[in-house]
Order: sequence, then structure tokens, then C-alpha cells
Amino acid sequence: MASIGQIAGFVVIVVMVGAVLLRAVSRARMGDAADGTERAMRVYRDQLREVDRDLTRGTLAPTEAERLRLEIQRRVLDLDKGGRSVGVASSRAARWVMVGVIAALLGGAGALYLHLGAVDYPDQPLAQRHADAANARATRPAQAQLEAEFAQLQPDAPEFDDRAELEPMVAQLRAALASRPDDLRGHILLAQNESRLGNFSAAAVAQSRVVALRGDEAEVQDHAFLLDLMVLAAGGMVSPEAEGVIEQILRRDPTNGVALYYTGRMYMQTGRPDLTFRVWRRLHDQSAGDAPWMPEIRAALPELAQISGEPRYQLPPRPAPASASGPSAADIDAAMEMSGEDRAAMIEDMVASLSARLANDGGTAEDWAQLVRALAVLDRREQATAILQEARTVFAARAEDLALINRVAADIGLSTGAP
Repeated sequence: MASIGQIAGFVVIVVMVGAVLLRAVSRARMGDAADGTERAMRVYRDQLREVDRDLTRGTLAPTEAERLRLEIQRRVLDLDKGGRSVGVASSRAARWVMVGVIAALLGGAGALYLHLGAVDYPDQPLAQRHADAANARATRPAQAQLEAEFAQLQPDAPEFDDRAELEPMVAQLRAALASRPDDLRGHILLAQNESRLGNFSAAAVAQSRVVALRGDEAEVQDHAFLLDLMVLAAGGMVSPEAEGVIEQILRRDPTNGVALYYTGRMYMQTGRPDLTFRVWRRLHDQSAGDAPWMPEIRAALPELAQISGEPRYQLPPRPAPASASGPSAADIDAAMEMSGEDRAAMIEDMVASLSARLANDGGTAEDWAQLVRALAVLDRREQATAILQEARTVFAARAEDLALINRVAADIGLSTGAP
């Protein structure tokens, strides 16, 4: 509910705006009326001067000249009297009409704001929002606190067929590793199986031990698995410790999908959806259609674009699944070693499959480039040229993808007409 002070302030603003509008309209109408009267007066003054000139030239008798002067002067008086009375009446009527219109407009605006607005919210300038987001990121709970809070919710453990058999084996493995802290293989198995049981906190501990034992030889996938387990153990929240793992991953692989996905979630959780949009937009464009994060980020990107001030953003077609990729350059090169008939049959099948998928579901720039290359191998250059032009249209606004397609076209001699 709005306070009395807020309502009073709104009323004062409405009155002030209405007064300004009414004054502007009144001045405009008075100016129009004054302009009309002045034009008529100029006509009558010209007529009086014309009577004097005719009298001087002798073309008009004195008695006739006097009669005309009296008639013109009478019209001037009538104009002055009628103009005042009509002007006052019309001005009053117009003023009341404008008062009603302005009241309706301002009243409607006020009612709309009270219905849709947030009257109790203070001003939220951009700099302050960014400062609040930075503070939220700096003061978010640590991993241990998030895990403890999530554990209190007692989420249901996942059920699967061999759970009853797996639990005692995992318990035995835990006991064995207590006396063998440097058993790398044992900790790998423990992390995987604790995760299967839904014990994400214990799995994260085991995986952190795996990373520590491998040291500099730990792969990006080891860190990504640890990051995934930490966020799951924290109920989906990205803690400062998890952010540290993200930084380690991105230093080694700036395109890592797991790290980029959780980076976007971290920004969302700390009040920076605009940064989430930037990160997830990049992640979407580089991911296969069956990547596990694709449903979430495809659902979120349109709204994130609006929040981030990019209302013209259009969600691209869903990329092709990684499992449904088309013929690679290696496939085509290998086919060149077959007999002519076998090679043509193999490539025809791959081209037909890839062409149908791109037509129905769309695909990445690499997929389109593969199709163009395959058609060129089959010596179907006219069709390859048509697909090339279609690909250039699809990726016209994406410079890197367009450059890839044009590079492939140049390699096979189809570069004519490249943008």
C-alpha cells in the first residue's frame, strides 16, 4: 500500500502537470483567436485607406465617402464586440473540455501505475544495482554453509535397481580409503558411486582428492566434474569455492560448457542477469543441441535479452545434436580412397541425411560447411552453390560462422559472390 505522503506527492505532481498543460492549450487558443481578429481588422483598415484615396482622386463623392466610413467603422465595432463575447465563451468551454481531458489522462495514468507499478520501491539507479550485485556476490554463503542448509531439506535419494547392492560396497570403499588416502583409483570410484547414490557432498570431497592427487596432470574434465558435484551438493547454488573451480577451468579451456553454464547461474543468483545473458548466449552458440544445459538456457535467453536491453534478439534454431553430426572432412577424404561407385553411394547417403537434418532442424556453421564440401565432392556444384548461398543467409549476422563457411567455399572453388 502507498503511504499518505506518497499519495499526496502524486496528487501534487498531477495538479502541476495539469496546470502546465491547461495553460499551454489556453495560450494556443487565445493566440489563434487573436490572430483571426487581427486579420479582419487589417482588412477594415485597408478599406478605410482606400476610401480616403478615392475621395482624394475625386472618384468618390464626399457624402458617399462618409457613408462608407460609417459602415466600415460599424463593422469594426461589431467585430470587436462579437470577438470578445465569442472568444470568452469559447475559451471557457474549451478550458473545461481540456480540464476534463487532462484529468482523465492523468487519472488513468495514476490508476495504471498503482495497478502495475511498485509504489513502495525506492529509485534503483543502474550503478546502485550493480553495487548491490557485487555485494551479494562478495557476501554469499560459503560452500559448507550451503551444503548444510541443503542437507536440512532432506531431498529424496535417487532410486535405481542396484542401489541396495551398491550402498554396502560404497561403505566398504569409504572404510578402505580411510587408511589409503593416496589411492587415486579408489577415490575416482568413490566419487562416481557417491554421486550415483545422491551423496553429492561426499562425492565432491572424493573428487577434490582426485584432483589433488593428480596435481598438474589433472584434466579439465576432472575439475568440471568437481564443479558439478559442488553445485549439486549446495542445492544448485554457486559458492565462492565453486567459483574458484570455475576460474581454474576457464583459464585452461575458455569454452568449457560446464564452467560457462555455472558462470551464468552465478551471475543470475547475484543480481546480474545481463551478464548471464552474455555468457549463456555464447554457450548456446557453441553447444550441440543435446547438451544438458540447452533446454534451460534456450528457455531463459529471450527473457534475459529483454532484461539486458537487447529486445531485438532472436533465439537461433536449436543446434543439431552432437550424435547426429554430418560427414566430416576425414569421412570425405577416406571415401576418396574407395571405388567410384562405393564412394558415391557412401557420400550420397551421408549428404541426404545431413541435408534433411539441416532443412528440418537447422545446424551449426560446421554442418553447413560439411554439406557444401560433400556436394562439391559429388560434383553437384550447382546444388553446392545453392546451399552455400542459403548458409550465407542463415549466418549473415554471425561473422565467425560466416567466415568459416566462406573459407570452405574458397577451398573448393565456390568463393564467387561471397559477402
